[in-house]
Amino acid sequence: MAQHAGNTNLERQIRSQPDELDRMLADPTVRQQVHVAAEGLHRVRRIWVVGTGTSQHAAHLGAAMLQEAGRSAHAVSSMQFVRNAPIVGPHDGVVVITHTGETAYALAARALAFQAGLQTFTICRRGLSLNDVVETVDKETSETYTVSYTTAVMVLAMIAGQMGADTITSDKLALVPGSVRNAIESSGTQGIPLPGRILSIAGAGPSAITAREGALKVREAARVLAEGNDIEFLLHGNAVPLTSQDHLLVLTTPDEDGFVEGVARAGEAEGMPVTRLPEPSPLPLLLAQIPLTARLQMLALRFAVERGQDPDTVILGHWNDPGLWSIGAPGNGG
Repeated sequence: MAQHAGNTNLERQIRSQPDELDRMLADPTVRQQVHVAAEGLHRVRRIWVVGTGTSQHAAHLGAAMLQEAGRSAHAVSSMQFVRNAPIVGPHDGVVVITHTGETAYALAARALAFQAGLQTFTICRRGLSLNDVVETVDKETSETYTVSYTTAVMVLAMIAGQMGADTITSDKLALVPGSVRNAIESSGTQGIPLPGRILSIAGAGPSAITAREGALKVREAARVLAEGNDIEFLLHGNAVPLTSQDHLLVLTTPDEDGFVEGVARAGEAEGMPVTRLPEPSPLPLLLAQIPLTARLQMLALRFAVERGQDPDTVILGHWNDPGLWSIGAPGNGG
């Protein structure tokens, strides 16, 4: 049955983001939680930012923000942290990102860090009975997570700002909600057609992370084959099987040396339809990923509506086996 955009929880949650981001910046409880996290992380030697899926994308952006604050910060998947643990020292700190508070390996990573006596903070939804948290939003009612992602990235930005990141200042943070509102109202993706085969999204630097997150939203919401690439990886082999049946979407912020544009032109010369998507907001590059993500969320929503897909119930059939999802949880092999 065809979906109407306004009838989905996904659209409501996408459109809630400007107000939720505004609330995060002003909420005294959130500000205090951020302050406690920043103070705790100031005392550690290295910071490990841990997450699964969408939360792992947030972890990569968060690590980059903390690096801008002059800290040794590293993003790893929850499963990697638990099963193939990096060399974590007693003076390290851990930030675990888990919106639901139910993700098996994320909870195992958190438990492992606490057991090791590490300074550990969790970024999660509101209403969980966990210690040392920064809470974002209520549990999302669409399985295509959006507002929990952008608010988690905002939390990481607020922490990095308090820890001294040069470009993440209070005046720049204050511009984020309005920039997201502008991205939702005019995403710049309206003219992108459903691809005949694959939507390939690519960007440079932090925008490569956003490309992967955008591709994940397209796959989840619309069940359209999509891939997210670092623009360099695209040129170095990943573009080989692409044809005129595919669509190349390049994120052109940043493109200081013209590499992104060069790859876009190569795609056009090969007969591929190509769309260039900039982020025009007056934000530093890392913060610009938040509205840029919202633009790709709107694309995923439109594709879902055009294809008559339900973007709120994503994980079905054998993929939704509770036993599968519990592997790795504390007390269950984790």
